[in-house]
Amino acid sequence: MRLERSIAAFARARATIAGGVNSPVRALGAVGLSPVFMKSGSGAMLYDLDGHEYLDYVMSWGALLLGHAHPAVTRAIVNAAMRGTSFGTPTELESELAELVASMMPSIERLRFVSSGTEATMSAARLARGFTGRPKIVKFAGCYHGHADSFLIAAGSGALTHGTPDSPGVTPGTARDTLVLPFNDAPAVGRAFESNRGQIAAVIVEPYPANMGLVLPRDGYLRHLHELCSEHGALLIFDEVITGFRVARGGAQAREGIVPDLTTLGKIIGGGLPVGAFGGRADVMAQLSPDGPVYQAGTLSGNPIAMAAGLATLGVIAADAALYDRLEELTLRLTDGLGAVMSEHAVQHVCNRAGSMFTMYFTSAPVGDLESALRSDRTLYARYFSAMLDRGVYLAPSPFEANFLSAAHTPQEIDRTVAAADASFSHLVAAQAR
Repeated sequence: MRLERSIAAFARARATIAGGVNSPVRALGAVGLSPVFMKSGSGAMLYDLDGHEYLDYVMSWGALLLGHAHPAVTRAIVNAAMRGTSFGTPTELESELAELVASMMPSIERLRFVSSGTEATMSAARLARGFTGRPKIVKFAGCYHGHADSFLIAAGSGALTHGTPDSPGVTPGTARDTLVLPFNDAPAVGRAFESNRGQIAAVIVEPYPANMGLVLPRDGYLRHLHELCSEHGALLIFDEVITGFRVARGGAQAREGIVPDLTTLGKIIGGGLPVGAFGGRADVMAQLSPDGPVYQAGTLSGNPIAMAAGLATLGVIAADAALYDRLEELTLRLTDGLGAVMSEHAVQHVCNRAGSMFTMYFTSAPVGDLESALRSDRTLYARYFSAMLDRGVYLAPSPFEANFLSAAHTPQEIDRTVAAADASFSHLVAAQAR
């Protein structure tokens, strides 16, 4: 595949943009390639600068549940922009979207909008500390909650393949106040509470971690976290920036039947525009300024264009009762098809799936935490990614990321993807034989 224009665009970007990209995973370093520069997207398709088209399974890292350039969303964006891009004052759009989110997400009584998932998790952690008067936060190895200092300790996502998870610039004091535990190890959480009595403000967790690849909780694990937090007076924070409105109408918390104290959201609630939110119990949220002493602010929080895009996206979701069933069926069709191809070519693999998101690990053992994820074959994944890219399929460019389907994907495109995987592995096996 010829990518001359993308290569030239990357060289240009490196002259003025740090690293040539504005988010590390886009550099494709984890798969040993130069980044592909896109110029447009439509439905389930992406189009690059060199004229190639790709079936997209990144979907702006899960944000585009409805696909690229959905008519209702683009129409809402254009209409909002015509009225003005930002005011620095409240608008009714903020209340409309807040009411819609609260009506669909079980835990949220009050919320506040911000401009990114990182802002949402950072603010939720500060609020938990302010509400409880305690200093420590529990997180889990491989879970990525954005790039605030408290969370870049045994982090997942791009931190696993760029630099070190314990990022330089994080102070020892911050590290001391962050307790990092292995995911899915219930006894470890109990021991942490016993060793830090009266010190833990909150446990923050991706209910379905998606930044070491997709990892699923063991039966009863999330409920155990909820019970421990209640017993010890700590808050439970569900980071649903990825899973919120992705795995179900009410997120992972609706699927699991658990109501956390605080929830962070992003991605889908902005319909592809920069947005985040954090919310939960009314008494906790009442501690935020101007009502309470915990300060948080943002010039572009509740931006009217992002609010309009979010309203349009959630409006489509609310009106389509069968949406998530269709997405689940399509994702199962894809993962079953990919699994059959890999078995046929004698490729060891494990597939973790939840709703319309999945990760295919090249390993023979179950993957339930960071340690087991890291045992997967990264070299084979890089070769697989490249072979699929050559055949017009754009997968997550790292073995430690999730893939996403959208409402725009069709059964025919799923079958085309499976056929591309078959051709890719035939090519890889033949190359290995040579």
